[in-house]
Amino acid sequence: MAEKTGAVSEAVADAARRDDDFVGLARLLLRALGASPQRRALAILAAGLFVVVGATAAMQIVLNLWTKDFYDSLAQKDIPEFVRQLFHYLFIAGALLALNVAQLWLNMTMKMKLREGVTRDLIGQWLTRRRAFLISGAGAIGVNPDQRIHEDSNHLADVSTDLGVGLLQSALLLVSFVGVLWGLSQGVVLSLLGRSFSIPGYMVWAALGYAGVASLISWRLGRSLIPLNAERYARESNLRFALVHANEHSEGLAIQRGEGEESIRLNRLLGELLVILRKIIGVTARLTWVTAGYGWFTIVAPTVVASPAYFAGKLTFGGLLMAVGAFVQVQQSLRWFVDNVGVIADWRATLLRVAAFRRALMDMDRLGGDASRIEWTVSSENKLQFDDLVVISPSCCIKLDPAHVEIAAGEHALIAGAPGAGKTSLFRAMAGLWSWGAGRIALPADDRLMFMPKRPYIPDGALRDTLANPAPADKFTTAQFEAALRRMGLAHLASRLDESGRWDQNLSDPEQQGLAFARLLLHRPLWVIADSAVDSLSAPARAALFDLFSKELSGSTLISITGAPGAEPFFRHVLRLSRNPRGESRAFPAGCDADGDTRAPSPAGGVP
Repeated sequence: MAEKTGAVSEAVADAARRDDDFVGLARLLLRALGASPQRRALAILAAGLFVVVGATAAMQIVLNLWTKDFYDSLAQKDIPEFVRQLFHYLFIAGALLALNVAQLWLNMTMKMKLREGVTRDLIGQWLTRRRAFLISGAGAIGVNPDQRIHEDSNHLADVSTDLGVGLLQSALLLVSFVGVLWGLSQGVVLSLLGRSFSIPGYMVWAALGYAGVASLISWRLGRSLIPLNAERYARESNLRFALVHANEHSEGLAIQRGEGEESIRLNRLLGELLVILRKIIGVTARLTWVTAGYGWFTIVAPTVVASPAYFAGKLTFGGLLMAVGAFVQVQQSLRWFVDNVGVIADWRATLLRVAAFRRALMDMDRLGGDASRIEWTVSSENKLQFDDLVVISPSCCIKLDPAHVEIAAGEHALIAGAPGAGKTSLFRAMAGLWSWGAGRIALPADDRLMFMPKRPYIPDGALRDTLANPAPADKFTTAQFEAALRRMGLAHLASRLDESGRWDQNLSDPEQQGLAFARLLLHRPLWVIADSAVDSLSAPARAALFDLFSKELSGSTLISITGAPGAEPFFRHVLRLSRNPRGESRAFPAGCDADGDTRAPSPAGGVP
């Protein structure tokens, strides 16, 4: 991981510095959703919510009108009218109940579809060629991508839906009841200091001013929650990752008696999280003075505002309650921001984390646009060729000796380098993962080529699926699976082919490498390039591997990159990997220092 810095870190750090581009990041996510397969379902659900919320607002007006007739019948002691209004209420309540259930279903389905759209898009962007590899070395933005893809996208879908539906509902109720409240304010004469005057729609203006002042104070108190929540999610992610890491290495901790040190580290991460949580608690407590105080005063505020009309004889008792209900609906619509200022801060922080991660993934494709690149071609002679190859690693510029190499099909080659010489960087360059450098790599025309990294990829699932990967398991017979396992000294696993498990946890490192080489017998590639994979095999497994390439895979090429050339007699070609402190500096914008340190190439024009 230390080798994936330089240009990657520089570019992504530049992108991270512009995380406050909220509008741009929001538009980025909206465009992604607009191009997703879920866009049709999301549009239908949004239209359904608009209709249901609109119908609910209309029924709320009907309920508000019913309030006047019902309480007037009580004030007048009109029993027949009272009974008739009760039947009306049953109809109104039944309609509102049905609408509430429909809104709940649409709301939850919208959350699910929105989460599906965001998560599928992030997975697709993350697992685009080379991006997951590059961003993992890109600093803070690439730490724990599972948090952003799983937790943050889920939270973003939930909060976005709740805020969107709440805002729509508040807007429709506001539009619906402003007219009612304005009408109830007509003809009301107010008295102040012995003077009488009339303010058209004074109840509407009172509700606007009441909610506006509270919203302004709430925002000034609660806006600091945005960066605090963003930092909280980052520290939550770090703590969770550390806990998982400690659990997966519990045996090593116990053997080395490292529980004490690990406990100190975990408690330090917890302490860093608690610092942020205490700040959030402080801001939230101050915010609650406004939100809770607003709610308590709202109990009497509508009656106080409507009382002049009632005392002037412009409103009956039922009309007073109707005005109070309309005022409550208007001010509740206006206080949407007051009630949700903390949630809005949380939503904005989550959106920034998700969208900034997506933009960083897209920026991976534009890294080092003006920097010197290694040329990849296809050999016309079905050979693997290196011509003047130089690779920039974060620690040095490296080159092959000799400079011109041709390896034909069926030959075996060893590339040896001292620790820190950049062996993994060379392997990544051959695999097309690392592009910075100079010279040419000509890959064989036959595409039956298998790269074997230092740590093999061992997916979860049935053992036969793991062995067959990336092909389907039904491509091979049980006898072929068993023969491959026996050939690599793993006969004890032959009876567990249908057993599912975490094989990367259940098997030792040599067993995992043996499993990876057992795949060779199944897939029979013509070209195999291994990064220190042979070194991790046990002595019997290494002997079995060399015997395998001498017999069953005698027509296949094995290229082993190693730091300990102990099996050189098996290999026809032996290449040396060495540092190149000065000679190739002209190939790169930054080049190498005299001591071999590399200043990695910067992206062309930065990251937009």
